[in-house]
Amino acid sequence: MFFAIYLAALIYVFSVDAAYERFTTLELAAYPLALFALCLMFGLWPDVDTNSVGQNLFYTIFFVADVVLIATKNFEEAAYLGLFAILPVLGKHRGWTHSWWAMLLIPSPLLILPYLFFPERPLSGLPFFGAAVVGYFSHLFMDGLVIPFRRRRRAAR
Repeated sequence: MFFAIYLAALIYVFSVDAAYERFTTLELAAYPLALFALCLMFGLWPDVDTNSVGQNLFYTIFFVADVVLIATKNFEEAAYLGLFAILPVLGKHRGWTHSWWAMLLIPSPLLILPYLFFPERPLSGLPFFGAAVVGYFSHLFMDGLVIPFRRRRRAAR
């Protein structure tokens, strides 16, 4: 639901100034899919601190990235990746990974790196950062950490 609202807002913004005309047909199809994938991944991220689908997914990605960094002799980058990859499991479940500041900080490379590498298009990472924050927010919302609510229990049959 949150992603649908976010995507509708993006479509509206891009239609106001006809920005969509700059994209190819492939890009018009791939961007929403990439945004949805980011939203899903960052919706899983907060549970990386416990045995979960998110933990399995992200540590597989970390492992593959670390192997590539080592194979290409980027040992310092591999060491930093290993350091940062272990941080979530050092905390307790629903600890720092379930905070509003982590919701903004963890996806921040999606905003900062395009700004650094493509200074002619400084806001090119904004839609991706937004999708990541929406996914993260949806997780915090469903855990009742944004607006506390009680889930209804299913009746036993």
